[in-house]
Amino acid sequence: MSQAPQAQAIENPHKRPVAITVICVIGFIGAALTIPALFTSAVQGIAPWYPAVLAISAAIGLACMIGLWMMRKWAVYTYTAFAVVTQVIMMATGLWNPFGLIIPAIIIVIMFVYLSKMR
Repeated sequence: MSQAPQAQAIENPHKRPVAITVICVIGFIGAALTIPALFTSAVQGIAPWYPAVLAISAAIGLACMIGLWMMRKWAVYTYTAFAVVTQVIMMATGLWNPFGLIIPAIIIVIMFVYLSKMR
């Protein structure tokens, strides 16, 4: 008796995990919400240069989320460096708060957990 060969499921090693998908969706929403925030008096009142920094920050964050969506290692490294620079800027403006480290730290840990699955 001959048996039909069983189809084996080939798993894509670069398949995006749910945690990464959630981070990206929230990141995309955050980048979109930053655009109208640039024109608020609260953002403009921080410092004259802060809206420009926030706009650049949103663009870098969006680029990182796109790279992460595509499961690229460079996105993990760029986001990590971006988080450090953001913390320095927050300290320089007097807006730093230790709670501001919690979310970026969680995101960075999750990204590094999946780093080996990225291209």
